[in-house]
Amino acid sequence: MRILVTDGMDKSAQAKLAAMGHEVVNQFYEPAELGTALRDFNAVIIRSKTKIRKQQIDEAKGSALQLIIRAGVGVDNIDVAYAEENGIAVKNTPRASSQSVAELAMAHMFSCARFISAAGATMRAGKWEKKAYSGGIELSGKTLGIVGFGRIGQKLCAMAKGIGMTVIASDIYHIPGIEEQLGMQYVENDELLARADFISLHAPAVNGKALICAENIEKMKDGVVIINTSRGTNVDEDALLDALNSGKVLAAGLDVFAQEPSVNAALYNHPAVSATPHIGAGTNEAQARIGEEIVDIIANF
Repeated sequence: MRILVTDGMDKSAQAKLAAMGHEVVNQFYEPAELGTALRDFNAVIIRSKTKIRKQQIDEAKGSALQLIIRAGVGVDNIDVAYAEENGIAVKNTPRASSQSVAELAMAHMFSCARFISAAGATMRAGKWEKKAYSGGIELSGKTLGIVGFGRIGQKLCAMAKGIGMTVIASDIYHIPGIEEQLGMQYVENDELLARADFISLHAPAVNGKALICAENIEKMKDGVVIINTSRGTNVDEDALLDALNSGKVLAAGLDVFAQEPSVNAALYNHPAVSATPHIGAGTNEAQARIGEEIVDIIANF
């Protein structure tokens, strides 16, 4: 197979694909050029930067393209149903990055609770503002609400339970027996919003109203902390900024943004925001696991 890698991939996995006899080409294409380029490949491997929509599929259908692989959990940057209607299979790597994303969500929780991002920035500016950052909070004893209780949410739950947090979760699907297994509780979304001290999003992108919007923020406790390592569009950034400025939301940890690279400087520069540039799966271990999963997908395909 000729395989196009648009957004980078673990080098050892690429070497394994080459050893299997496949030709691997690393090249990013702008959206206007991608569809035509795909006609020369049997498979394409993308991450979050590349989008494969109806336009690209129309331009590529009827060619050699047989397989699209999303090196990550979600596939919302691919028009999956349309691709499959046109004979192009779509796969992803749902297991490989769960631990890394969950650990980043936990890191943002600590950063928000203890002002780590803001305090570090002031120190790099030559300041020593000990009193300003002495009013932190402990995570132990607090309630964490997890919106979307899939693999990532479950791993975050285990970490949170390990430091003494109470965990509640909302999800359209309730996994039998997992409440007893992990010591958590499923609740309806409105109850989660009202009870949680920390809210962490681990749901796919939603159509229509964002999960974190002005209406839902009003249902939350005063001083809530919001974490988003899922999809940027799950948060209404204007509503979150207003809530941060009013103090309704104490802090936010954000790895994803509505537009990436983010142009919302008022949000990512806010002193109560711990921000990272979409690095949830950006660990050596996760990238190696993603690469292995991709090799298996192609071998089985």
